Amino acid sequence: MLEVIILAAGQGSRMQSRLPKVLHLLSGRPLIHYTLDAARAAGANHIHVVVGCGADAVEAAVQAPDVQCHLQAQQKGTGHAVQQAIGACHPDSTLLVLFGDVPLVSDMTLQAVVAAAAESGIAMLSAEVEDPSGYGRVVRDDQGDFLAVVEHKDASAAQHQLREINTGVLASTASLLKDWLSRIQNNNAQSEYYLPDVLALAKADGIAVSVVVSDRALDTLGVNTPQQLEYLERQHQQVLADQLMACGVLLADRARLDIRGSLRCGRDVSVDINVLFEGQVVLGDEVTIGAHCVIRNATIEAGVQVRPFTHIDGATIKAGAEIGPYARLRPGTEIGEQAKVGNFVEMKNVSLGTGAKASHLTYLGDATVGAWSNVGAGTITCNYDGANKYRTELGEGVFIGSNSTLVAPLSVASGGFVAAGSTITDDVASDQLAVARGRQSNVDGWQRPAKTKDKA
Repeated sequence: MLEVIILAAGQGSRMQSRLPKVLHLLSGRPLIHYTLDAARAAGANHIHVVVGCGADAVEAAVQAPDVQCHLQAQQKGTGHAVQQAIGACHPDSTLLVLFGDVPLVSDMTLQAVVAAAAESGIAMLSAEVEDPSGYGRVVRDDQGDFLAVVEHKDASAAQHQLREINTGVLASTASLLKDWLSRIQNNNAQSEYYLPDVLALAKADGIAVSVVVSDRALDTLGVNTPQQLEYLERQHQQVLADQLMACGVLLADRARLDIRGSLRCGRDVSVDINVLFEGQVVLGDEVTIGAHCVIRNATIEAGVQVRPFTHIDGATIKAGAEIGPYARLRPGTEIGEQAKVGNFVEMKNVSLGTGAKASHLTYLGDATVGAWSNVGAGTITCNYDGANKYRTELGEGVFIGSNSTLVAPLSVASGGFVAAGSTITDDVASDQLAVARGRQSNVDGWQRPAKTKDKA
C-alpha cells in the first residue's frame, strides 16, 4: 500500500501574501492540487496533508475522501511536519513524502522513487541544477555513493559548490521512517528537525540510500516567491502548448497562449495570439479562435469561427456559427448552427436559433430567438424591471428593426416584424408589423441656431 504525506504547513512569507502559499494559483489551479494529482497518478491509496498556516483554507481546498489533514501547530522543520502525520499511517505501507509547493513533479518520477525504496528500504529524489542556492546539497563519497544531505545554511564553502540538490521527495517503509524521525536532532543553524537527516540515520543503520536523479527540470521547481511562481507559470504554459501542437493544434505563437483549466481540441484547430482559456473548454474540429479572445467554460463545435477580442463565458456554440469580433457571450447562452453574433453584441441566457443573426451593437438578455430570425443593430431586450427578470420570445423568421427596444415579458410570433426605432411592450402576432414610435413632424422654415459672440 502506498501512502503519501504532502507538506503544506509553511507560511510562505516570501510570497508577501495573506493567502497560504500552496493555494496560490498555477494555470488557474491551486499549487497543491497538482501535487494531489501527482500523488494519485503515482498510485497513492491514501493521502495525508500536513497543514499549519491558513489551515482552514488549505483543508477546505484539499477536501476529498482519500485525503486526511494533520495540523502542525508550530513549524519546527520538515521532519517535525512528517511526524504529525506518520502516526496515522499503516506501519507496513510505503510512505512517499511530497511538498505542496512543488507542483509539477512527474508521477513517473515518483513511481521510480517508490520502486527504489521498495528495493533498498529508503530512496530520495535528487537533481543537478545550474543554481543550487537555497537547496540542500547531496554529498557523495569518492565512489559516488550517497553520504549525506547538507542544508544550504549548514554547508561548507566546498559543499556550496556542489550542484546536486535534494528535492525533498523521499520514500520509505512507514515503520522505518517513524523510527528514524524519533531519533533526528535539531542541532543546526535553524534549530529545526530536518527530514533529510533520516538519510544519514538509515546509512548508519546499514541501509543503503537509493538516489533517483531526475533529469526533468519541472520535477524540482518549487515556489517561494512571486517571481518563481511567474517563472513556473511560463514553463508550464510552454508544456501545455507543446502538448496541443503534438495533437495537431495550430498555434500562432506558443509563447502567447494561456490555459487555466482543461482544454480539449479536435482536428485542425487554429488559435491566434494572446488567447486565454479558463475552466473546462472543448473545441471541435476546424474551430478558429482569433487573437485576444477569452474563452471560459465553453463548448464550441466544429467549424465555428471566433473572431478577435471576443469573450465567451459559460456558452455553447453549435457547428458553423460565427462569433465576433468584440462579442460577449455570457452564461446560459446557446448559439445555434450557422448563426451569427457580430461585433459589440452581448448575450446572457439566450438561445439563438439556427441561422439567426444579431450582427451589430445589440444586447439580448433572457431571450429565445427562433431560427433564421434577424435582430437589427442597436436592439435591446429590457429583461429587468428593477426586481425581477423576464424573457423575450421571438419565433422563427422574425425581423427586428434597428434601434428597437423589446420590453419583457414579450413575444413576437414567427414571421412577425418590428419596425426600426420601436419600443415594443405588447405581443406581436404572426405576420404583423409592429410600429411604436413618435410620429415625425417636419417644421418648415426652421432656422439653425447661431453662435453668439463672446462678450468682452
